Amino acid sequence: MRHGMRGGGRGFGGHGFGGRFRDDDEGRGRRRRMFDSGELRLVLLKLIADEPRHGYDLIRRIEELTGGAYAPSPGVIYPTLTLLGDMGLIEAADSDGAKKLFAITDAGQAELDANKNAIEALIARLTEVGEERQRTDSASVRRAMGNLRAVLMNRLGDRDLDAATLHEVVALIDDAAQKIERL
Repeated sequence: MRHGMRGGGRGFGGHGFGGRFRDDDEGRGRRRRMFDSGELRLVLLKLIADEPRHGYDLIRRIEELTGGAYAPSPGVIYPTLTLLGDMGLIEAADSDGAKKLFAITDAGQAELDANKNAIEALIARLTEVGEERQRTDSASVRRAMGNLRAVLMNRLGDRDLDAATLHEVVALIDDAAQKIERL
């Protein structure tokens, strides 16, 4: 699976990753990007300030924060690291083998200090995505739902299905939904 938004569910603010759904021309919901302008730059700067990191470590750390719901692509991370370097906010540190480690500079620390509240809010949003995913994205629940869907598609596809059986299926599904709601 390519890097980027993974899976479904809600993220920031309960409205998808980073914002509310918008309708496109075909009436399907579309999610906003994970980060608005400049937000990824601040998150990367914070993670590098915590400890020197290389690009793939930054990708993994963001993926960990979001519980696997989002992993930025290398095509987003590396240009942002180049920008941070060009701005004098990070610099190459001692190498971790073949991978180039980045460390924060004094100017980078000043940038962090100036944006402390925004950075704390960004990290909290990412953590919230991860916590929500843990609460709502259980593999066993997905498996059971897939099982139910397959059985329903198979059974409802029978040409011999009569109205009484169809009503019985509906009653079973409604009963299960009510029981789950009462848990």
